Amino acid sequence: MAVAQRKVAQQYALSSGYDMPMVGYGTFRSDPGEVGPAVLEAIKAGYRHLDFAHVYGNEKEVGAALKEAFEQGLVKREELFLTGKLWNSDHDVEVVPKAYERSCEDLGVEYLDLYLIHFPVAVKHTGLDSPCCAGAELGTTPLIDTWRAMEALVKAKKLRSIGVSNFPLMLLHDLYCQAEIKPAVNQIEVHPFYVRESLVNYCLSRDIAVTAHTPLGGGSANASEWGAKAPMECTEVQEVATRVAKSTGQVLLRWLLQRGIQVIPKSTKPERIVENITLFDFELSDEDMTAIAALDRYVSAKTNPNPTSHFIGTKDGFASVGTDIFD
Repeated sequence: MAVAQRKVAQQYALSSGYDMPMVGYGTFRSDPGEVGPAVLEAIKAGYRHLDFAHVYGNEKEVGAALKEAFEQGLVKREELFLTGKLWNSDHDVEVVPKAYERSCEDLGVEYLDLYLIHFPVAVKHTGLDSPCCAGAELGTTPLIDTWRAMEALVKAKKLRSIGVSNFPLMLLHDLYCQAEIKPAVNQIEVHPFYVRESLVNYCLSRDIAVTAHTPLGGGSANASEWGAKAPMECTEVQEVATRVAKSTGQVLLRWLLQRGIQVIPKSTKPERIVENITLFDFELSDEDMTAIAALDRYVSAKTNPNPTSHFIGTKDGFASVGTDIFD
């Protein structure tokens, strides 16, 4: 499979008029006590794009790290691009601004640069202190109503850019056609086992930036949770890494950048944090790009907080595993 290449820059010009760094630092699956130091290491390593979510349960710790970074003079707030996400149980129109303000409060900042609808599903509100991750029942707020509440935050100048996450093509197109303020970003799972050419190309054709979460295909979580090989372990990727004298992780991240996709890798190891942002001093050939794209299995690593299992045991759990919102 051949994939289109795009010129790689360090910033992406969003449709909202703001620049977004192509490489960011992700904070998902970081244990208490480790995410704060990791964020500081990321800032020291040069990351200026940081990605969070209320449901991760670590925004207060991240906020303490940001405060320390500001006080130490490591970075100024205006030099950072901060992304947050609206959780599934906070879609009600009157809850959206409260959820946004809670994230800002926990992070210790006055505004976010980008706020995303985390998943295209609304479930019943369970309180900002207890985001619903079990016993979920479908809510009644249409996605467009939630989007209008997001637009209101932009119009009130409380927020710079808005977007979505985990939206499939036709649902995103439906939102795009109705939106007054077009989504600036779709943050999705995309990696060599899940190339998603149609969705990526649709987004780019509509000036919707694509950010890859799970950019390494799940890494070690593939083996521990699914008994599956990770893309980094594939011979084809290892051969390219040897040729360009980079790690397999760097090759996979560069492969995404050359498709015009931002990446938000996550690690708590200082040496890996530095490695994951050192992506602009080498280039993959057309042959490399094609060889890696040929690994596509169109299979999700399912290592993000997919809400499928949240419906187990409820009236809206329509299968033994829960409810797959992408069926």
